[in-house]
Formats: sequence, structure tokens, C-alpha cells
Amino acid sequence: MLDAAQMALFDIKGSRLTLLPRDTGGTPEGAATAARETLDQGASIVIGPLTAGEVQAVQPVAAERSVPILAFSTAAGLAGNGTYLFGFLPDEEVRRVVAVAHEKGVQRIAFLGPSTAYGHLIADSLKNAVTEQKIDLGPVIFFDPATPQPLDAIRRLGSAGPDGKIQLDGDALMLPMGGAQLKSVTQLLQTNGIDAAHAHFLGTGLWDDPTLAGEPLLQGGWYAAPDPSGRADFERRFRSLYGYAPPRLSSLAYDATALAAALSAAPNGADFSTTALLNPNGFLGVDGIFRLREDGRGERGLAVLEFHGTGVTVVSPAPQTFGTT
Repeated sequence: MLDAAQMALFDIKGSRLTLLPRDTGGTPEGAATAARETLDQGASIVIGPLTAGEVQAVQPVAAERSVPILAFSTAAGLAGNGTYLFGFLPDEEVRRVVAVAHEKGVQRIAFLGPSTAYGHLIADSLKNAVTEQKIDLGPVIFFDPATPQPLDAIRRLGSAGPDGKIQLDGDALMLPMGGAQLKSVTQLLQTNGIDAAHAHFLGTGLWDDPTLAGEPLLQGGWYAAPDPSGRADFERRFRSLYGYAPPRLSSLAYDATALAAALSAAPNGADFSTTALLNPNGFLGVDGIFRLREDGRGERGLAVLEFHGTGVTVVSPAPQTFGTT
């Protein structure tokens, strides 16, 4: 992320931004100390930190100096009072994919997810999204994340047919998980009669993972994420500069630093005021358009992607302006 931030610094013409990088040590205490050190050196905006605990520790330090924070956390409860969230917010991803699913004919969405803070957040977001779209909510089923084969939970998604296979109570199924857990659960779903031939699988940002693209059981599945074409040039240049592929979160650091660098080039000097940060037209970054809201939450123009073959295709393009959302 630091490499991406330094790359952004040199990409923005006229930038007067100086980066003062500090290691938080991965702890709230380390984050507070790092913030205090940089503010003592005259920093007028904080980019980062990454985790919710670190952001929470930095907030009072920055508030004492009335310095804004561009944080990478997705913990919505931390937004506001000078803290702006740059992370991809799960409820925004859910709203976008549900809206497109409805446009494509989905009328009832079931949910299967781990009983974790993230799983419950996605379930709540799904309830809000189906209400907004005026479609039905099917069964909402949680399972113990330590259970490798949550068969009992899968059986509660619908009723058993004459052949013993589960008939899903819905025409789409939200699966808020990724990696090995997603692969294992989709295999178990298929064994019990629930697959892409019987329901649309819907995902979250956890699906934005190239290792999932070729999974046969996810073919046709939809999820909301930035349009990957926007990252292609960034990834090429990053690899050329640093000799390795940029991790997914690196683009957040690039966009946050690019925003700060652009605002530092204002004619009358750096302008990190609320008015400048809350430009209603938003900004264009590696991950598409984004803007910051008064409540501290970030708003992004997301595409809806479909797993297809060994990659993804765009089934609903990301908006190019906020006037079209």
C-alpha cells in the first residue's frame, strides 16, 4: 500500500504533498503513536490506517488538531466527524448486486453465511436491499464458521424433493464468503441439489478474487466490485515499477494519496477542507468514480461482474458520473 501511495504521489502533476510514512505495528497503540508523531511534524491529513481498531485509536489524536482521516477500514460505525472511509463498504456492494439481480428477474433471495460479524452485516444489508427493491427475502440461514460441512444449515434453505435434493426457497442465494470456504460450501450445495442451474449465486467483495474466477460451481455468479479494466493499467505500471503484482487493497492507498495530492495542488495552497473533500461531483480513481459523504462514508460507482469461463465479464457497467446512480 505504501508503494502504491508513493506511485500516486509522482503521478499527480503539481502535487505539493509530502508523505510521512509511519508503521503502526499493527496495533491501536502503535497507530495512535504514529499519528501523533506525524501531526507533531505538521501533517495536515492522515491517510490510513487499515484496521478498525487502529482507526478508532487515531480518531481522537486527529480530532485534537482538526485533521481529516482517509481511513481504509470498512467499519461504518467509525465514519464521520472528520473520518472518511475509503474501504469498500459491504452494504453498498449488496445494494448494487441486488438491484441488478432484480433487473434481471430475480424475485426472492435466500441467504447462507457464517455466523460472524461480517456475515450478520451482509444479512442485514440484504434485508435492507430487498426492501428497497420491493422483492422477497427467502430463508436467512447462518452456520458456525468452524463447521467445514454445514449440511444442516443447507437443508434449512428449502424443502427436500422426492429425490432428497433441496429445493431452494428462492431464485437466488447470497453467499458472503470467499476462498476455500466458498469453494467447500458451493460443492456441498451442488451435492444437495442447489447449483447455478437452479439459482443465481450472489456474492460480495470477497468474490473479487482471481483465484475464484475459474471455479466451475461459481459460473454465472454475480457480485459487485470495481470494473477490473480500470485496474489494468495501474497493475501493469505497478508491476513494472516494483517487480511484483499489487495486492487488492493497494488501489485504495493509491486513490487516497492521489486525492490528497490533487488537493495539495490547489492554487492557494493545500486545501483539505470539508468543502474540498466533499466535492459532490466526486473523483476518478483506479477503482472508478468515488466521492466522500458528509456522514464520512465513501460512495463508489461499482460494476456488477459475472464469473465466466476463466475470468469475469461485466453484466452491468459501473456508472461514469454520480448523476446516473
